[in-house]
Amino acid sequence: MIRDHRERDDINPGIKVKVVLKKDQRSGKLTLGVVKKLLTSSKYHPRGIKVMLEDGQVGRVQEFV
Repeated sequence: MIRDHRERDDINPGIKVKVVLKKDQRSGKLTLGVVKKLLTSSKYHPRGIKVMLEDGQVGRVQEFV
């Protein structure tokens, strides 16, 4: 199964992901973390689903680990 970081249904709390934080959008630096909750309510977002990580940081999912 191919998962897409732009599809809400492919992301669940507890999975490891790499996100781009708001402050890192220009550089594209990715931050590793575990999803605590999903913040994007729509089923699809072209730049990635916004999530909160367990450490409280918020970013858009770019990759699955």
